[in-house]
Amino acid sequence: MSSRIPPALRGRSAKAVLIALPVGLTGSLIALPFAAEAAPSSDAVISEVYGGGGNSGASLTHDFIELGNAGNASFDLSGWSVQYLSGSPTSTSKWQVTPLSGAVPAGGKYLIQEAKGAGGDTALPTPDATGTIAMSAASGTVALVHSTTALTCLTAADCAADGTVKDVVGFGTAVVREGSPATGAGNTTSVSRDAKFTDTDDNSTDFTGSAPSPSNSTGESGGGDPSPTPTPTPTDTTPGPLRIHDIQGATRLSPENGKTVTNVPGVVTAVRSTGSKGYWIQDPDADNNPATSEAIFVFTGSATPLVKVGDSVVVSGKISEYYPGGKSSGTQSVTELTAPTASVLSSGNKLPAAEVIDAATIPDAYAPKVEGGNIESQQLEPGTYALDWLEAHEGMLVEIRDTRVVGASNQYNETWITTKPQQNPTPRGGTVMTGYDNPNSGRLLIASLTGDQLKADVGDTLTGTTAGPLDYANYGGYNVQATTLGTVKSGGLKPEVAQKGKSDELSVATYNVENLDPTDPQSKFDRLAEGVVKNLASPDIISLEEIQDNNGAKDDGTVAADKTMAQFIDAIKAAGGPAYDWRSVDPVNDQDGGEPGGNIRNVLLFNPQRVSFVDRPGGDSTTAVEAVNAGKKGVQLSVSPGRINPTSDAWKSSRKPLVGEFVFRGEQVFVVGNHFNSKGGDKPLHGADQPPVLGSETQRLAQAKEVNAFVSGILAKDKKAKVVVLGDMNDYQFSKPLQTLTAGGVLTDLINTLPVGERYSYVYDGNSQTLDHILVSPAIKKPVYDVVHINSEFSDQTSDHDPQVVRIK
Repeated sequence: MSSRIPPALRGRSAKAVLIALPVGLTGSLIALPFAAEAAPSSDAVISEVYGGGGNSGASLTHDFIELGNAGNASFDLSGWSVQYLSGSPTSTSKWQVTPLSGAVPAGGKYLIQEAKGAGGDTALPTPDATGTIAMSAASGTVALVHSTTALTCLTAADCAADGTVKDVVGFGTAVVREGSPATGAGNTTSVSRDAKFTDTDDNSTDFTGSAPSPSNSTGESGGGDPSPTPTPTPTDTTPGPLRIHDIQGATRLSPENGKTVTNVPGVVTAVRSTGSKGYWIQDPDADNNPATSEAIFVFTGSATPLVKVGDSVVVSGKISEYYPGGKSSGTQSVTELTAPTASVLSSGNKLPAAEVIDAATIPDAYAPKVEGGNIESQQLEPGTYALDWLEAHEGMLVEIRDTRVVGASNQYNETWITTKPQQNPTPRGGTVMTGYDNPNSGRLLIASLTGDQLKADVGDTLTGTTAGPLDYANYGGYNVQATTLGTVKSGGLKPEVAQKGKSDELSVATYNVENLDPTDPQSKFDRLAEGVVKNLASPDIISLEEIQDNNGAKDDGTVAADKTMAQFIDAIKAAGGPAYDWRSVDPVNDQDGGEPGGNIRNVLLFNPQRVSFVDRPGGDSTTAVEAVNAGKKGVQLSVSPGRINPTSDAWKSSRKPLVGEFVFRGEQVFVVGNHFNSKGGDKPLHGADQPPVLGSETQRLAQAKEVNAFVSGILAKDKKAKVVVLGDMNDYQFSKPLQTLTAGGVLTDLINTLPVGERYSYVYDGNSQTLDHILVSPAIKKPVYDVVHINSEFSDQTSDHDPQVVRIK
């Protein structure tokens, strides 16, 4: 499944809509629904957090954390620490610790200096404590802890239950926070409490974004721009020397980055008053350079913009390059005007004409390639590359008419459309991704600024006019912040139904059920069960991925999943399906990745009226299954069920393949259920690194080698052995891991037997693609294979994956 964060929790995301995710990220969800709820403090609290020290556009050289004391007595910090955690922790994330000493004076402050960045020209006031933590400018969590031992909690609920934690501040898109995370943090802005250190246990309420203002226990304060350009007075409305196209420049980075600009003229084209607050201005007097954008986003932090659409304004402030998700995520930046002051010259002005985007507007070629490099400093070629065209129109008004939906509306009110309807169409109305060199340049994300809700499926049409400023974010890249939305016209797409197998055909399926556990509503179990019975025609064997333990994300050591499976099997029976049985191996607690505390695992579900499971004891979470000689029978498993080499580094923090031996009508069949590691860590398809660095691929290559070696071991002992390898491989049919998995001809990937336009089981960022696979050994002749599209193309999907099934004689 894909990890996403709701818009209300995204803080400084530069679009209305959750870590930069690469194409097809699955299987690594973080815990979101809980918020830390420690009691409001009457003495020491965290009063300010700044992670932009030394970053692009920053004046201060260091990150810092400031404490405040609302009490009437000094607060002794002996044995205390401040600790920092990534905003998007995984099961292997660690808290970083800075020990404290001394005290926070009554009504005063205490300054902790953290890591130094590469830029900046202004030192902090003399710090009361010093650490080396390099904090993110955009998203993270800081805790005040009555201990110097690193915390181990990775969810808001668990941190709230830790008695050593006194105060927590989560900002940006932080998972661990009090209430909702604070917004407004960035390279040139901190998040801070008011002068009274008000603490309501809601970070979004208690903290606001503004220029950093560090103070120490002696009252020394300072920081900020050492020689700021004077803010123009309300009567000084003469346009300054720079226009927006001068600021944007002809590369991805502004030539004025980090500088203060005065009275930049423009017309307000759109206002965002929630989430990442601010407004777009566009210069109606464009230059003749197609590489320079005529618009810019004015970021107002926590302050609601006071301007209106149609206002002619002059704006002064500092130019900043904001990286949604942080620069290390690999995203491109958004050129912004920050800490603004504006004067309204007139209202009700006509807006600049929107750029109409049709099939011929955006180039077919997606991005320039700099092998192992970064495209930020390259001159834009908007007539050659799609990403360059989009960057050259950053912030400008664009308009699209009568466009096809290629990615269904999601819970964040995002909908993917294509501006190129003839670009790799699927038979059902999507756009299929056929290779790394063809990521479909016509895809564009639509997000509503008006609050109007779209409910569109793949193949629907967004009729009429959709228009608004062109924005960029870590999720999906370039998007239209629509001030005008078209109307959805249904394409009539229906969920598919698989053909039921004949009595002499063994049917084997794979289905990623997206973190299923008893804390899910019964309706989810019922809809998944309907998919098994109605749409998959009750397969004989199903490899299930993302079955969680009996209490889901609660991280209390529970690893058993018998309650999860009993509830699912009962739902299948209630839907008219068979009384399935199941086999699995419980994982070691918190060792298989996925949602912390969830202990997802692979499960083999089977119909005992159709197949027999061969049980051989001894298969536990750390014992490797092996292929052993079985005399005249050829080969058998040493244990059944069992896991493939579970102690190998290939499976570190990842699901271990589950192997089972079955008998169908007297014939032996081996089934290997898989869930390879997620694509988290890959640079985004739309990012600054072109081609994107696929950091997660290394582990999947190792996993593919392990599975290939295991299947090769079976076939070495019996070349006629029937082996089905299936599951969520988290990679494409043209990827190196899948090529490694099939190396030597030991397996055939059945997705490649379908027409090119039908090779998908998952839709991500508007690309129809396959992450799920069924592969078979050479002894399986003429398999009948089908991807059953019931989820990925629909806005009301039960899982983000489509199941697949193969029928074997």
